[in-house]
Amino acid sequence: MKLFWVSIVISLAFSKWAAGFMEYGFNETEMALLEGYGESKVGADLLMVGLTIIGGAGAKGAVCLDGTLPGYHLHRGYGSGANSWLIQLEGGGWCNNIRTCVYRKTTRRGSSKYMEKQLVFSGILSNKAEENPDFFNWNRVKVRYCDGASFSGDSEDKAKELQFRGERIWLAAMEDLKSKGMSYAKQALLSGCSAGGVAAILHCDKFRGLMPGTTKVKCLSDAGLFLDANDVSGGRTLRNLYSGIVGLQGVKPNLPQYCTNHLDPTSCFFPQNLISSIKTPLFILNAAYDSWQIQTSLAPPAADPAGYWRDCRLNHEKCTPSQINFLQGFRNQMLNAVKQFSMSEQNGLFINSCFAHCQSERQDTWFADDSPVIGKKAIAIAVGDWYFDRTSVKIIDCPYPCDNSCHNLNFEKA
Repeated sequence: MKLFWVSIVISLAFSKWAAGFMEYGFNETEMALLEGYGESKVGADLLMVGLTIIGGAGAKGAVCLDGTLPGYHLHRGYGSGANSWLIQLEGGGWCNNIRTCVYRKTTRRGSSKYMEKQLVFSGILSNKAEENPDFFNWNRVKVRYCDGASFSGDSEDKAKELQFRGERIWLAAMEDLKSKGMSYAKQALLSGCSAGGVAAILHCDKFRGLMPGTTKVKCLSDAGLFLDANDVSGGRTLRNLYSGIVGLQGVKPNLPQYCTNHLDPTSCFFPQNLISSIKTPLFILNAAYDSWQIQTSLAPPAADPAGYWRDCRLNHEKCTPSQINFLQGFRNQMLNAVKQFSMSEQNGLFINSCFAHCQSERQDTWFADDSPVIGKKAIAIAVGDWYFDRTSVKIIDCPYPCDNSCHNLNFEKA
């Protein structure tokens, strides 16, 4: 039985990353395993939470790419957490053109037909105090991601039967959850990982606006600080990708007006141009050497035709001194991007010097005996200290290779 659940969790993690790379043609990493990442923490007593389809979403035009109804997974809180809500926006890349969006609608990232009927809740979604000390008894929700634009588009392509309705999905999910008790929340935290981390930033103030004025509302973005950085060829791989997303999916009207008033819409999809202006307290959790950004934004195969970066891209231990120097420059850009943001007393920060991506969803990185720490403080404790105002949390790790607590990702072995 234990091996059965181990295989399920590993396959879910495996398919999540493989699907992301397939969408962008990164064939060499399509089948990359997460090298036992979290495997030792998997047991037979996993919390499996069922999928709820949002029945009223269709009447609001809030549908997935293929027109199916969206959904979420909800595990009810109890005791002191009965009136507290944690909303986790699922990540999973983006689609930036007709081809990738047509492909995406044949997957769980674009259609509820292919979504798992049950998901494992671990890390920040765990219901065990020893695994999730501050949020274990809250109402915990994972909103499924099936639009391809971080829950922010509102458009369609009738010829290809594509619905870009991320913003409507967001609203439909929030309205449905409010009808199930979230309207009376005393505490609420909007979180998200990767593309969901971008969504948490884009929707942070909107989430605050949906809640009663007396509710304590904060937001957490995990691995969502995607930077508008040059790739190894001097090109702008991620900016080009984001430009396609914003244009194709009709994202502009749903971007924060304080940004679009002075910057182009593509720039306003980059979190670095938004975080300092968000009014709601926000916590940025990010690896300084974000694995997804190295793989697909900084050193993608298309920007590295000679394959100079291939070994480094798959395993950071094989990076040359000059490649590490380039990645240190990326870390410096990240630190500059959060400089003004960190000056606000209400905001929180945890940037560790790891080659990782999405550290709040996995038990081994969120809170475990050997989870990553900065100054002996684990991620779960840092986020809890910040949310509950126990202490100010603005923690930045020393540069690689000083941190021995990292759970670094290695894509070299399939």
